[in-house]
This record gives sequence, C-alpha cells and structure tokens, in this order.
Amino acid sequence: MAVNALISTIGALTLGAAGAVLASNAVVRLVEDRSALAVDQVFLEESVPWASIETDGLSVILSGEAPDEAARFRALSVASTAVDASRLIDNFVIAQVDQTRAPDFSIELLKNDGGLSLIGLIPAEVDRDDLVRDIARTARGAEVSDLLEVADYPVPNGWEDATRFGLAAMQNLDRSKVSITAERVTIIAATDSQEEKARVEEILEGELPAGLELDLSITAPRPVISPYTLRFIIDAQGTAQFDACAAGTEQVRGQLVGAARSAGLTGDVDCVLGLGMPSPRWGRAGASAIAAVSEMGGGGITISDTDVTLESPAGFDEEKFNSIASDLENELPEVFALQAIYVPDPAANDATEQLEFLATLSPEGQVQLRGAVSSEFLKSSVESLALAKFGADRVYNATKVEAGLPDGWPLRVLTAVEALSEVNNGAVIVQGDVIQVRGNTGDTRSRSIISRILADKLDGEGTFKIDVDYKEELDPIASIPTPEECVAQIDAILAQTKITFEPGSSTVDDAGRTTIDRIAEVLKACVNVSVEIAGHTDSQGSEELNARISQSRADAVRTSLVTRRIPPERLTAVGYGEATPIADNGTEEGREANRRIEFTLSANTTDKAEATEAEPATDETGQE
Repeated sequence: MAVNALISTIGALTLGAAGAVLASNAVVRLVEDRSALAVDQVFLEESVPWASIETDGLSVILSGEAPDEAARFRALSVASTAVDASRLIDNFVIAQVDQTRAPDFSIELLKNDGGLSLIGLIPAEVDRDDLVRDIARTARGAEVSDLLEVADYPVPNGWEDATRFGLAAMQNLDRSKVSITAERVTIIAATDSQEEKARVEEILEGELPAGLELDLSITAPRPVISPYTLRFIIDAQGTAQFDACAAGTEQVRGQLVGAARSAGLTGDVDCVLGLGMPSPRWGRAGASAIAAVSEMGGGGITISDTDVTLESPAGFDEEKFNSIASDLENELPEVFALQAIYVPDPAANDATEQLEFLATLSPEGQVQLRGAVSSEFLKSSVESLALAKFGADRVYNATKVEAGLPDGWPLRVLTAVEALSEVNNGAVIVQGDVIQVRGNTGDTRSRSIISRILADKLDGEGTFKIDVDYKEELDPIASIPTPEECVAQIDAILAQTKITFEPGSSTVDDAGRTTIDRIAEVLKACVNVSVEIAGHTDSQGSEELNARISQSRADAVRTSLVTRRIPPERLTAVGYGEATPIADNGTEEGREANRRIEFTLSANTTDKAEATEAEPATDETGQE
C-alpha cells in the first residue's frame, strides 16, 4: 500500500510539472504571437514593407534588406514603439548604395515611464560618450537603451544646434518621441493638462534656433467641465458676448460660434473643448437659445447642464417675451428644461429690492463685506467663507442684519463671495434676485468660471451679470517681460550691487551671491531669454592673465546661476579681460569700475528676435 501511494504521488507530481511546463510554453508562445502581431501592425501603418519578423522566446528578430541606413534606423525606431527596444534583434542588411554620398544622420529619442531609448546614426566626429551622457541626464535616473550607430562622414551643418535643442526639449517632456536631423526636429508628446501643453509649446517655440524647422504635436486631455455651462448675453449697448462657452467637439463648437456670430458676436471667441457634454444635442440647444436672445435684441441665456434660463432685457415687452420663451421651449431637445425670467423696468423696483449686499476685493487683497444679511448666522457664515477664500487678516466684516430680505438671499450672498474669489480685484453686489460681478482678472478663463459658479449655485433662483475685464498685466504668462526688459532689469540690479568675488580669486563672495540670487529670479521669469555673461578686468597685470581671470569669473557666475536652476543652454560665459574698459584705468575708482560682470542678450536670442521682426505681415487668408 505504501509503495502504491508513493507511486501515485510521484505520478501526480510528474503530471503537475508537465502541466506547468505546458502552461509556461503557452505563455511564451502567446507573448511571441502578440509581439510579432504588434510589430507587424506598426510596420504596416508606417510603410515598412521590406522588413520581416520572427520571434524566439521574448526576442523579436528583425530581418530584411533596408534601402539605406536611414531606412534601417527608421524601422528599428518604428518597431520599438510596439515592443521594448531591449527585446529587438537587428538582423537587417543594407542594400548596396553609393558609398560616396553621406547618409542621413538622425537620432530618435523615445521617452516614457520605463526609461529612454535612443536609436540612430550619428557622425563619427561627434563625441558619442558625451552625447549619451547628455541624453542620460534627461532621463533623470531612468534606464537608457543606447542603440546608436556611427558613420565616418562630416558633421552636417545645423547638427549641433538641432541636437542641443532636441535634448533640451526632452527635459520638458515626460512621455515623448523626439526625432532629430540637421534640418528638422519632430516632437510627438503628451502632457497632463492643457495648461502644461501651452507652457511647453511656448518654451519650445521660443527657444527654437534660427534656421531649424520644428514639427510639434503635443496632445493633452481635454478638461472635464462641471457643470457644463453656456452663457450668452447682449448688453444694453447691444454688444454680444459669451460669458461662458463649452463644447464637446469641434462640430458643436462651430455650431455655437456660428449662432453667436449671427446674433452679432465679433472678435475672438473662447469656447472651450471639454469632456462632460450632457447631451449630444448640446449644440442644437445652445444655437436655439442664442437665436432667442438675438430675437429679443438683448438679455441673455444660461445653460447649466440641461437647465436653460432665458432672461429678458429690462423692461422688454412682456407678451413678446412670453411668446419667444414658448417658441424656445418647443425647439429645445427633450432633456432640456427651460425657465423664463422676465426682468421688469428698474424704475418699478420697490424699496425691498434696493437693499443690497456688497463685497469688495482691493488690488492688495483686502476684502470688505458690507450691506444686508438676513441673520447673525449668515453674517458669521459669510465671514468664514471669505476668510477661507482670501486668507486670515484680510477680511473686514461690516454687514448688518436686516429684516424683510427676499427669499434666497443667503444663497445669493454666499455665491457672490465665491464668485469674487475668481478676480484679481473687483466687487460683487447682490440686489433683489440679481448678482453683479465686476472687476479685473489676469486669467482669460475667469468669466467662464464665474458663469459656471453662478449658474450651478443659483440653479435658476436668481439672475446675474458679469462685467469682468481681462488685463494682460495681471496675467502671469502674458506679462512675461521681453528679452530687452529682462536685461534692463538685470542692469538695474547690477547698478545697485555688483557681483563681487573673494580677493584674488574667482569665488563669488557673500554679497555677490545675494546679487546672483536676484538675477536668477529675473531669468526664471524670462523663460525664453539667452544671455551672455561677460567678465571684464582692469589693466593691471598681463593681458593673458586678465583674460584668464575674466573668463574664470564669468564661468563662476554661470555656474552659480545653473545651480539656481537656470538652464545651462541659456547661459554663455565670455572673458574679455582688459579689452573693453568703461573708465580710466589710471585711477582706483576707474579700475574698480572696469572690474565688472555684464549681461547682454546672446546671439541666439537676438537672431530669433530679428527673424520674427523680418517675417512679412499676413492677413487672415495668409496673403502678404
């Protein structure tokens, strides 16, 4: 019995091991099949008909006769988008070509969460080790797969600028593909937000070297908009405008903008493409609502998700308004619900409607709360909300409890304070069932955000007016100084305190480090500006010694700025020695003035500025 049990046990173990081996083999075959299909698919999509694919375990063997070196490296690059580059085995052969013609040098950089791969053909004159080290720095510690090849031909014109720009681009992008040739850099990348996309595009386009072409394709997820809001008004002066506009597709956006143009809208339109559109008939509902406002010649329409509020112009013919509202209700898709609000002549307002709540926000950030509240509890709640939105020690509460306020007053007062937090400075006024928001902003999205807040919170329990102006000087991006303004700011700092060094050395002293701190803050704001750091000395000592001292001190300042996170490619250090004095070297005061560090715009920045100024003006059709 014991022997039989032992035999049974051994048999079971043997069967189990065999099953495990079979399962393991099945997994490997599955991986092989999927890898081959994935590479075959990308070869088909990218037109690489000459390549063949085989698999051996986890390895993917690529073979075939490539027309030339460039085609071979392109095939490797394409395959690495389907499977990890470390699994690729290159068995390609190159067709016989004219060996006197230089090949097309290129580098493909593929960067993702798994690391960075580089594939390409570079000139033999390029220091490959330095290049790989530079590329590795952009990977920030991630694994780097180096599949670069070299060919002994001259370095093509523009190669160094293109390589430098391509590597710098990688530093701003986490998931990207950068293709570099001497004439062109192609970047395909993804960012986490529309704001980050705009920031990266501005940096890359601003730092593009003269003569180098840039193909830029950056994608970003569309924002989720909640509530999904459309607000279109025609004011008392007959000016048509969107306070908020959202669309799920370009087609819907065109539908809404077209209806607004027909209603009298002129100028640029900011209609955000975003996720969350509550109905595929959003465009139809919005266009019908805008047409109703146009028919009245004033008033406004607010759509929050599927709730539609139509407001008449003040004192508009009530019978005609009811007719327009009835027609709109019949035109709206089924899921949309209409609320029509008739606004009487302001002269008919009674005394109750004249009671008001007022909150003001100064440019310095101070908030004052005044006017009527309905209870001590509301008074305390408004103050708490203001403290949360604007900060402690910034709020002065002078509200008073009043009797006989209209229904919905607490909601309108709290909503008004929340809306005020979206402007840089301004005021909100609550009168009757109307909220007015006035002020200035440095964010082009503020009107839309305020509209969403008011539409969502009020939910038809009142109307609102928005008079918020965009001011470029308040915009942290649009107010970035010009290159000339940047250098002027640095000159002003150096006029107050020079960059000084330890006696007889190129080590920046404590006072000099403080000055460099201030200059670094200017350069951080001037994101697209490259500068030359010029070192100068007096005439004491030999010319050779002075040239060496001025260069080492300029280098020291550059190093100090790099440690303060100024990109090194934006900084050039040059030592001029005693060659360009600004004062008499015969006096101590003159020699002190001549020992100096100066900042000027580098040739890179000025060349780009001149190229921009030289571009011919074009009209909207692109004709000169």
